Amino acid sequence: MRLRPLKITAALALCAAVLAVAGPARAGVNPQLAGLQVALRAHGLYLGQIDGIMGPQTRAALKSFQHRKGLRADGIVGKRTRAKLGPLGHPLFGSRTLVPGRFGWDVSVLQFLLTRRGLYDGALDGYLGPETAKALRRYQRNQQLAADGVAGPRTLASLGIKGKVPLPARTAPVRRYVVRSGDNLTMLARRFGTSVHALASANKLDPAKPLLIGTRLGLPGATAATSSTSVREILTATARRYGVDERLVRALAWMESGYQTSIVSSAGAVGVMQTLPVTRDYVEQTLAGRRIPRTVAGDVEVGVLYLRSLLQHFAGNESLALAAWYQGEKAAREHGVYKVSKPFVANVLALKTRV
Repeated sequence: MRLRPLKITAALALCAAVLAVAGPARAGVNPQLAGLQVALRAHGLYLGQIDGIMGPQTRAALKSFQHRKGLRADGIVGKRTRAKLGPLGHPLFGSRTLVPGRFGWDVSVLQFLLTRRGLYDGALDGYLGPETAKALRRYQRNQQLAADGVAGPRTLASLGIKGKVPLPARTAPVRRYVVRSGDNLTMLARRFGTSVHALASANKLDPAKPLLIGTRLGLPGATAATSSTSVREILTATARRYGVDERLVRALAWMESGYQTSIVSSAGAVGVMQTLPVTRDYVEQTLAGRRIPRTVAGDVEVGVLYLRSLLQHFAGNESLALAAWYQGEKAAREHGVYKVSKPFVANVLALKTRV
């Protein structure tokens, strides 16, 4: 949500601390893997830190994705896996020149690298929009390169990342647990930060049958992505429930937050849809007539209800509705799309077919 009543706000910047990107000295960082994490997050399977590390959460999300797509769930980032990831699964960083408007794995890596250098504090969303281009120009000036906002051969070389497939390290040792009296899969999944499905699959168990005391269980890596309903699914379901184009809702949410659930902008906008408190109040008091839970699903509902209202007010014109979302409804009605709003509107509409 980019607006205050009748005023444009600078809500593009997100708190860098909330992004929790690993520092340069952290061991095991492979920036190419940041591209994988962003792609998995777009599919609703990874909600952890974008840190460029093949940790338990990333590996579990990758295997879950491979299983869903009918691939061998080997945790290897091969060509078939990246193809199934869609537009965010390719190309690898370093394999093409990055110009404004590019979308893909390599842009996610670029944003990750710029964030680690303290030059970018926007969403890691794989889209080279105005904020990413601005950060890139800042980096180029620091490196005494032509500050054109285009990551060509010299800029890519200065960043020092090669475009090879980032094969993960060997699988981490499997943790073990011996079943005790009173244990069940639901309780153990909650205790060890995984899911009943993952726990049962890893041990070839029938979730409907009781556990035998003394059974040795392998504990799969914990992952927030094993929740029963992913962010992407919540966005899609909520959009359908209120009759709003699900592609538009997903694109807007991706542009605002990159599907991150707990970020807070410098203007105080929160959650996946980045709605301001004043917007929530308006939706609850005027549009919904009830309190809406302060959960991920509730935050999405607030955003979708407000977007639906704007679409209705502008007779289904998505460009004007998005402009109103960004600059304020009255301003959009009286003056149309402000120049400063045009990149935001164009970016969201461009993302409709990509997320």
